[in-house]
Amino acid sequence: MAVKKTSAEKKHAQSEVRRLRNKAVKSQVHTSARKYLDAVQKKDKDLALETLKALHSELDNAGRKGVMKANAVSRKKSRMSRLYNVTFTAPAAAAN
Repeated sequence: MAVKKTSAEKKHAQSEVRRLRNKAVKSQVHTSARKYLDAVQKKDKDLALETLKALHSELDNAGRKGVMKANAVSRKKSRMSRLYNVTFTAPAAAAN
């Protein structure tokens, strides 16, 4: 006869799978953010724009999957976009 799993054991197994999936998504977001910040520090405008777009996509996915709350995603996107604008458009405007 098969061994039955209790509902608590099943719930624990499900939560473990979800925890690992959420951890992977968060890790990918942090990696994308780190790549973006490195590009900004190097003053590489093209690479920064490319990584910013990738970061926005990663954040949107994390928000859609419920790994991050919508306001947290929005706040992070806003701050990263503002960093890009301050770093790359403000010096050009000041030079004119």
